[in-house]
Amino acid sequence: MKTILVTGGAGFIGSNFIRVALAQTRARVVVLDALTYAGSRHSLAAVADDPRFAFVHGDITERATVDAVLREHQPDWIVNFAAESHVDRSIDGPRVFVRTNVMGVLELLDAARHFVAAADAARREGFRFLQVSTDEVYGSLGDEGRFVETTPYAPNSPYAASKAGADHLASAFHATYGLPVLITNCSNNYGPYQFPEKLIPLMIQSALAGKDLPIYGDGQNVRDWLYVTDHCEGILRVLESGRPGEKYNLGGDSERTNLQVLDAICAALEAIVPAASNDALTARGIGAYAELRTFVRDRPGHDRRYAIDASKIAGELGWRPRHGFEDGIRATVQWYLENRTWCAAVQAGKYQGERLGLSTEAKP
Repeated sequence: MKTILVTGGAGFIGSNFIRVALAQTRARVVVLDALTYAGSRHSLAAVADDPRFAFVHGDITERATVDAVLREHQPDWIVNFAAESHVDRSIDGPRVFVRTNVMGVLELLDAARHFVAAADAARREGFRFLQVSTDEVYGSLGDEGRFVETTPYAPNSPYAASKAGADHLASAFHATYGLPVLITNCSNNYGPYQFPEKLIPLMIQSALAGKDLPIYGDGQNVRDWLYVTDHCEGILRVLESGRPGEKYNLGGDSERTNLQVLDAICAALEAIVPAASNDALTARGIGAYAELRTFVRDRPGHDRRYAIDASKIAGELGWRPRHGFEDGIRATVQWYLENRTWCAAVQAGKYQGERLGLSTEAKP
């Protein structure tokens, strides 16, 4: 039985990966998570009693904690989801992003290097360290083309820069020390258990409450959207069959402007909870969710377009996303409607729907 150490496993993608790993493998899963604002034990409630699951409360920047977890649990694979991950938050305060996303990854990599060096030959041969990254490290695309694994890094936000730094460290540890590192760069994820400050869950909650739905700039910024469980299945495929030292791009082949995303959310809400039956909208004299749309000042340095070319992982490992965007959005809206208690619990005292990322100067 393999043991997978999942750092940041109480967050959005991490908690979904844990459910996928427990359902699709016989592996034991150990979570190391600092439970910062976007990480919550509520996201792990469904697996908390599984005998193959264990949780450790700790921070990847604390080397003694990381070393202790490696000694006790002897992982075969490490998957690093631990990261500060919101572009707007990185604009308001970049230092914590560098601390976790760069220095924390350095501690993980160095601890893994020493752990593997002291292991027996069989463990060394099968060990994998997977750094989960983002397409934002590549910067902004024009109207044509897609990001491939060899696209030069050109990050434009503090968040993207910190993730780029982590990727470079991971690649360097493979080249310098021979650590069997894999890197995955994914497009925008959506689906269950996403912290409600992100675009899709925030718009769902705001629309249900009859609040304005703010659209940055002209709403024509384009992202490629990937349903979270498809992403997690891709990560598992890379762990099982990917070549150490390689990068794999994972995308949903679902490019949408922000306006199109919002329209899809509104359409799904109209189908499930029609505006005419929503007292919050009727109190404002609004007859359709789409009437809540409003344009606001753009985010500083807002990248215009991202798009992923996932042909490498499709050709080498046979992975392709299983969810189309419209089906995925409907499933996501339905999940948030059915899990309002989870939404309230994870954001209590942490986030109340306010806009982030307004500053153009870093806060101390």
